[in-house]
Amino acid sequence: MGLGQSSKSAVTEDTEEVNFDHFQILRAIGKGSFGKVCIVQKKDTKKMYAMKYMNKLKCVERNEVRNVFKELQIMQNLEHPFLVNFWYSFQDEEDMFMVVDLLLGGDLRYHLQQNVHFSESTVKLYICEIALALHYLRGKRIIHRDIKPDNILLDEHGHAHLTDFNIAAVVKEDLKATSIAGTKPYMAPELFQPFEGTHPGYSFAVDWWSLGITAYELLRGQRPYVMRSSTLANEILQAFHTVHISYPATWSTEIKSLIRKLLCIDVERRLSSLSELQDLDYLSDVNWDSVLNKQIPPGFIPNRRRLNCDPTFELEEMILESKPLHKKKKRLARKTREHGSESSPQNGQLQQRLENVQRDFIIFNREKLKRAKEDTEGNDVTVKEKYEDIEDGQNNNIDPAAYVSG
Repeated sequence: MGLGQSSKSAVTEDTEEVNFDHFQILRAIGKGSFGKVCIVQKKDTKKMYAMKYMNKLKCVERNEVRNVFKELQIMQNLEHPFLVNFWYSFQDEEDMFMVVDLLLGGDLRYHLQQNVHFSESTVKLYICEIALALHYLRGKRIIHRDIKPDNILLDEHGHAHLTDFNIAAVVKEDLKATSIAGTKPYMAPELFQPFEGTHPGYSFAVDWWSLGITAYELLRGQRPYVMRSSTLANEILQAFHTVHISYPATWSTEIKSLIRKLLCIDVERRLSSLSELQDLDYLSDVNWDSVLNKQIPPGFIPNRRRLNCDPTFELEEMILESKPLHKKKKRLARKTREHGSESSPQNGQLQQRLENVQRDFIIFNREKLKRAKEDTEGNDVTVKEKYEDIEDGQNNNIDPAAYVSG
């Protein structure tokens, strides 16, 4: 039995904004640093999606609102076969919601934990698919900054999709990013360079390093460098220059050569673009149009008879969660009866920050945009960026103080 209780269908009018009531909540499937994820079905179209929901109060208290808004800004302008694409966003008084593609194949971290052995041909295809996504993001001036097995999801056929843009950076032409962000074991050497005067900065090549670490880990079941979140930057830099990466003798010369090119400490010599990848002899047999159209069958097909995620997520939602999603409607109705139209008493500054979230939240509906595009004759209808002036993840139109907890 899923989390949702009501099976009543609803029809969404073109003029009506999508909201929580337009979805049937089925079951919880995951959680991350910014919220929880469940499977939902849109009542009018019967299409299945993944819905991430983030508690506003917790986001304000943890100073995470700006990152949530940044992810919304970035994702509303993206659509690609190897990304987890964004469909809707809406809010209520408790939560912010993002509805995205549902990928039932699980993330690569889950499969590594299940001791799946990924063949060279499978990893080779993943590299090609994620490389196409990185090429697309580069055209949008986006550095993902957190490529790792956890952020690569498989669809039911086994194709790879990149997700999680909450620490991505958008850089202007000829400029570099300077803020330090990422997951340490996957971060490129240039991210650990000491600040001496002006930091030299970094660019799109950091994502290709992370792809190299990910490919190595998928093939071997462990990463080439041993480091933890607590490892100091100077120790990590020393490891890059002293640790000799071990490549198993069973690996082909070609895959070892490719990973070495991705894991080149010298940024200028590192393989860091789609064109450089396509020029390799190892990939000379790849039909890139077929890759883009998902016509090349992956070597690993996720088990379709079960959900490829940790089953404890649903138990936590049902048993441990103090405000479970499936009881939201009754909870909010009871709150309205008890408090009338007044909101619950809050610290004045905290209440102001919550009101700022309510005011500035970005409402998005890709379905409506697609219909509008189909209805126009030859006119390109594009998503207008609410904020155009983003550099290195910093948005000058957002006042940090409006969301930062004191």
